[in-house]
Parts: sequence; C-alpha cells; structure tokens
Amino acid sequence: MVPHPRTPLGARDLRPLNAPRRLAVDTLPDDSPQAIRREGWPRPRQVATVQDRWRIDDEWWRERPIARLYFTLVLADGAALTIYHDLVEDAWYEQRG
Repeated sequence: MVPHPRTPLGARDLRPLNAPRRLAVDTLPDDSPQAIRREGWPRPRQVATVQDRWRIDDEWWRERPIARLYFTLVLADGAALTIYHDLVEDAWYEQRG
C-alpha cells in the first residue's frame, strides 16, 4: 500500500543516511591509528598503511564546532577504510558512504 501522494512528510519520516559508526582505535605515539575495533568484528584489525591524513575545522562560530582529523587507511587484510577522530568529542568514527 502506498501513502496518499499529498500527505505531508513529518520529521518522524526522516532518517540520517550514511551516519558515522563509532570505533575503538589503538593509536601510535603520533596519534596515527594502529588497530581498529568495531562492533561485529571478532578481533581488532591492524592498520597496514595510512594512505592519507587531513584535518577539517569548520563552524567555529557555532555552539558545537567541527574539528576532525581524517585518515584513509589500508588494513592488514587489504580492506580500505576512512575514519576520523572527532577532536571535540575525543571519539573515533568510521566515515561511511
């Protein structure tokens, strides 16, 4: 059954797309990722290579600014992953999508 096409959409009908996934990250002394743990993985996965690293600082004028340090990684099993360290929250996330 399809809803009537003129039915107004409400906030209850919206959901975020590609929401970041929380990670646990072991780091080296220079704060580069060494191993990644994520829900659903049986054990931590080692980082083979950091391919790229960049920082984004934005919306500094807002109550909650954005300060993130991004990493593009190749894991030991060959999988590619983009993660970031939220410097405001001091938390790690996988950037999906």
